[in-house]
Amino acid sequence: MQNTYSIKPIAYIRNDFPDKFGIPRQSSLINTLKAEIVFEPEYRNPEAFRGLEDYSHIWLIWGFSENMKSNWTATVRPPRLGGNTRMGVFATRSPFRPNPLGLSSVRLESIEPHSEHGPILHILGADLMNGTPIFDIKPYLPYADSHPEASEGFAGPLKNYSLRIECAPELLEHVPSDKQEALLAVLAQDPRPSYQNNPERIYGLRFAGMEIKFRVENDVLYVIHIKHL
Repeated sequence: MQNTYSIKPIAYIRNDFPDKFGIPRQSSLINTLKAEIVFEPEYRNPEAFRGLEDYSHIWLIWGFSENMKSNWTATVRPPRLGGNTRMGVFATRSPFRPNPLGLSSVRLESIEPHSEHGPILHILGADLMNGTPIFDIKPYLPYADSHPEASEGFAGPLKNYSLRIECAPELLEHVPSDKQEALLAVLAQDPRPSYQNNPERIYGLRFAGMEIKFRVENDVLYVIHIKHL
């Protein structure tokens, strides 16, 4: 059997997250987050997209391009468990894996014909950083891919956790109107590592060309400052 395989990106994602901090922990948690998938020249043939418009959702197979760790370990410390408890790497979605591959389901909003860049996919709900390489795209099939009865392991109990956002209207005015809903949803998901609970600590999140400063006390996130970068 072949021991090694060579794969290369077919596309890259463009969105409002220049950093890892603040990206939703899973795909489809925030369906107001918009992104584009722009293909490499070799894969811009419109024939490769024939029939894709008939699907509402797609799978993205992508790479953890910011994973700087060269070696993998059998166990990792999921932030969801406080960053101290170790679990088997195959029981988590940690980026530190034998092969740094990610899998996300996203909504396909539209396919835009583009004379220079070929077809561009407009998607919603991605949990990727700007510039993340995409290795493959496949249609999402509800009858085969959805399992409502599935058990969720240690990741399930906190899925509905959400913060209340306190943001002065004059601060929110710095955010373009078409980005406000998505930003507030990102903040409500609590971007902090789950093991950090210092109410005095100020966090900075970069989103859509802005820097947002905030702190969290109890279950309330207070936006302190918003400025354009």
